[in-house]
Amino acid sequence: MAVGAPSAEPHAVRRPAIRRVIESVAEVLPWLSRRLRAVLADEDQGGDGKMPEPIRVGLVGARFAARFHFEGYRRVYGVPVEVVGVTSRYAESREAFARDRGIRAFGSFEELCDAVDVADLCAPGAAHEPLAVEALRHGRHVIIEKPFTGYYGPDTEDFRGNVFPKEVMLREAMASCERILAAGRQAGKRICYAENWVYAPAIQKEREILVKSGGQILWIIGDESHSGSHSPYYGMWKFSGGGSLVGKGCHPLTAALYLKRTEGEARDSKPIRPATVSARTHEITRLKTYRDLGFLRTSYDDIEDYGQMHITFDDGTVADIFSSELVLGGVHNWLEVFANKHRTRCNLNPIDALETYNPKEEFLRDVYVTEKLGTKQGWSHPAPDEDWQHGYPQEFQDFMEAIAAGHEPLSGADLARDTIAVLYSSYVSAERRGAEVEVPK
Repeated sequence: MAVGAPSAEPHAVRRPAIRRVIESVAEVLPWLSRRLRAVLADEDQGGDGKMPEPIRVGLVGARFAARFHFEGYRRVYGVPVEVVGVTSRYAESREAFARDRGIRAFGSFEELCDAVDVADLCAPGAAHEPLAVEALRHGRHVIIEKPFTGYYGPDTEDFRGNVFPKEVMLREAMASCERILAAGRQAGKRICYAENWVYAPAIQKEREILVKSGGQILWIIGDESHSGSHSPYYGMWKFSGGGSLVGKGCHPLTAALYLKRTEGEARDSKPIRPATVSARTHEITRLKTYRDLGFLRTSYDDIEDYGQMHITFDDGTVADIFSSELVLGGVHNWLEVFANKHRTRCNLNPIDALETYNPKEEFLRDVYVTEKLGTKQGWSHPAPDEDWQHGYPQEFQDFMEAIAAGHEPLSGADLARDTIAVLYSSYVSAERRGAEVEVPK
């Protein structure tokens, strides 16, 4: 037979062999297995068995988050995806972003929605709810960067988040969540919550250990901290929706909620959810006694720069989550799980896959080492692939698979809602100097 010539073997005879291949890849490449099954099913129903058109994605926002989201889509495999374009508040930034990446710059959100299947919201948190609801009403799937939503004030000049009543914040934040979820249900579209920690290889390996061993998590402790956000919007509650708890604590918190949810679903087909929280927040760099040597960011208006949360779950087990803007030496991202059958420490950053000694700062001037490191001189741990170890490519892979195949993503609307419920209940607790507060269901 000539190379490339079609097989004379009847298609029906080859089909059992094709199905065996599908089953053989199901464990390691579940998306490929699902797609091949869909193609065969389409043929069985008289279709042509062709792969679908690319999922068209539009980015909303043209700053930091949009940049790494765009790179994440470039690494999606097995699912046809096209980033069509971008829109943002400022014409100059969206046009520069689009020009650098060879995509369209849309003059409005409505124009973008008309041209895409998925609206990826990388805008500031205060814009998430109205954008998400509008996109869903247009019949578009949405990807929502953290924070999912929140409370950003009454839009008055005298609003200061650190003294505003936290019960009002909690009530309004939960109402915002419900409006987004209701719009998703009505539209029948996917809501994907862009929490990369859920997809980090270390967290996913712990999930595998937990599920396959039938373990019970007794205690989780985790932290995300560094020397201060680069965002000009961070530091003002009306833009960020909170401080260290919302901006950093959301990451290890959502990972902890995800693992407990997974534990319950694996064992009892029912998620284990947060029940209560006790929390404290502090404004350390605004203390009169703070000695500022210039290494930490201090330009905060009305947010906390340190927070801790103690969560109890439905089954009585606990988690302790820390977050701050007080840590030098790079991003400090880790989660430790204490179970009845094992103990796992998930290190997201730093990791020691690579260790480099550099005698002079200037030698690594053009080398990216790791986020928020501060100095490249001396010993450091350059990240071979920081996006991968943080779960960004895996996140967008899952979102595209979920949208294409019509199933829920690992990080979806229900997990996002529970995260917001814990965060804003934590602010209520902190306002009461650490009193235990029930988390809304």
